[in-house]
Amino acid sequence: MNSRKIILIIVLLIALAAGLVFIKYFLKSLAIQSQNSMNRNSSVTGSQFQSSEPESLQETQVQNSKAALSPPIGNWQARVVKKPFGIKVSPTNSPVQPEKFSGYHTGTDFETFPDEADKDVPVFAICGGSLLVKEYASGYGGVAVQECKLNGNDITAIYGHLKLASISANEGQQLAAGSQIGILGKGYSRETDGERKHLHLGIHNGASIDIKGYVQTPAELDQWIDAAKYLK
Repeated sequence: MNSRKIILIIVLLIALAAGLVFIKYFLKSLAIQSQNSMNRNSSVTGSQFQSSEPESLQETQVQNSKAALSPPIGNWQARVVKKPFGIKVSPTNSPVQPEKFSGYHTGTDFETFPDEADKDVPVFAICGGSLLVKEYASGYGGVAVQECKLNGNDITAIYGHLKLASISANEGQQLAAGSQIGILGKGYSRETDGERKHLHLGIHNGASIDIKGYVQTPAELDQWIDAAKYLK
């Protein structure tokens, strides 16, 4: 074998070795790029998952944190049968007759059962807060007004048609949610200002005291809250 052939063989071997090294590093580079790509995709997916999970969790927490109000009267669901929140009434078009009021009902009426006509029917605080007012008011007879918070916002709760003498708490005194405020007044007497025996519960937005039982426009009704949506 002459020297020229030997040199050619050496060159070919070197080229082959170089090619093998190149292929090795090329394949390794592809593997690294593929792994990095997977890591990036995993990172994005994980990031998206982490961003969506707290949002879902937050929504759940918001739903769970929605304030609940204590029932103002026993078996309250079965008592809302005549005047729910927002119903528009007039003397000629009302589920209660005779009717002397007109407008949109700002509260919810909880009726008494037939066997409660001569029984004491207790009324309870729907939330914790101080008693602002206890007085006789036209259209109500005895009425109590309590300051509260609902979902962090100031509200006032109006309890109408109570026997005024049964409200033992003094104005400014704190009332715990579920504590008894008083009892319903006697039907068709001064205690209810001539109205049937029932509880009118109104919830007004804000800290100002407003005891209106009816308003004349839907815009005014927006200042009031449907208690039934929050009662436990």
